[in-house]
Amino acid sequence: MARGKKGKAGMRQKEEKRKEEDEEVVERMKKLNVEKNEEDEQKQQQVDEVSRRQETTQVEDDNRGEGNAEEEKKVQNRVKRARTSKREEETEYFPDKRNLEDLWKKVFPVGTEWDQLDSVYQYNWNFSNLEDAFEDEGELHGKRVYLFSSTEPQMVTFKEQQKIICIPVVVAVVSPFPPSDKIGINSVQRETEEIIPMKRMKMDWVPYIPLENRGSRVERLKSEIFILRCTQRKSALKHLKEERVKKFEYCLPYFYQPLKEDELEQSTIVQILYPIDPKPVFCEYDWEFDEFEEFTDKLTEADELSADQKDAFMGFLKEKVWEAKKANREAREARKKALAEMSSETKAAYENIKFYKFYPVSTPDSPDVSNVKVILFHCHFLTYILKISTF
Repeated sequence: MARGKKGKAGMRQKEEKRKEEDEEVVERMKKLNVEKNEEDEQKQQQVDEVSRRQETTQVEDDNRGEGNAEEEKKVQNRVKRARTSKREEETEYFPDKRNLEDLWKKVFPVGTEWDQLDSVYQYNWNFSNLEDAFEDEGELHGKRVYLFSSTEPQMVTFKEQQKIICIPVVVAVVSPFPPSDKIGINSVQRETEEIIPMKRMKMDWVPYIPLENRGSRVERLKSEIFILRCTQRKSALKHLKEERVKKFEYCLPYFYQPLKEDELEQSTIVQILYPIDPKPVFCEYDWEFDEFEEFTDKLTEADELSADQKDAFMGFLKEKVWEAKKANREAREARKKALAEMSSETKAAYENIKFYKFYPVSTPDSPDVSNVKVILFHCHFLTYILKISTF
């Protein structure tokens, strides 16, 4: 009996213990469910946050895209306006070039000092009058023409300022043959005048090729325009002696006219440069009116010459006068010989040689030279230059 009671009590204890264990399991399951729910909720919150951020980013991208599209459209409009404006500017800035526009610039300005060359081209000189002369009904149309250039320093007004400017001039010589193959070298500082071949000074007559024919071969063109060119490079002057450099600046166009008596044949005046220290003697002696001794005495009285130099100077003077008379005599004989051997066609050609002198026309961006034009130009031993026509 007692054993039976103990058995029941043990069974109750086991059952209670099992209930307790079951309750613990239930509690642990509830706790796990709570933790799982919390974890799921956190995950959902994270998912919601990600979704919200994505929606925000998409909205911003959409807005930015619309803004970029508008900005891009504005840029395209600005580019289009710039291109249109650029086309208009290019059309205005690049006008069609005239066929002979650079003709005057290609001609070498003989006798111009090297350090003045750049100043000649600092203004936009316009020689459309020279270009027009080659057009139909122009003075030079259909004729063989030889062009040379020079400069004339003149005081002119430009932009309300007076200044000395080297004005370029172009001389056109209408002739069936080159007017000369020689150049004259003369200056106040030089004792003698020289007539030398052009090529010795690196000068020559060369054909001018108009702009529209620059792509053609020169030998195929029948050019009727020839220009005086000089191949001496300015950058190479530093390698030359000063005397050689100065010779270029003393050059003058030389033209020989056998049909008319040269001024050299007519002149009785001799330019004298007597080299003595401390000051050389510059003077002119006219053998038609002056006497050697009387002329020398006047120089002595004027303190141009000392008394002990009188005899030496008189000997020098007589020698120079004798050389001048000899040169005159030889020039007359040479001209007579040339005339005797000259054909009638050549004589006619010399008789019909014409000279035309062109000044730049007035423009707003260049000085007005209309009041400083002169009919003459510096030329060596040329007497018939008075027939020149000036434009």
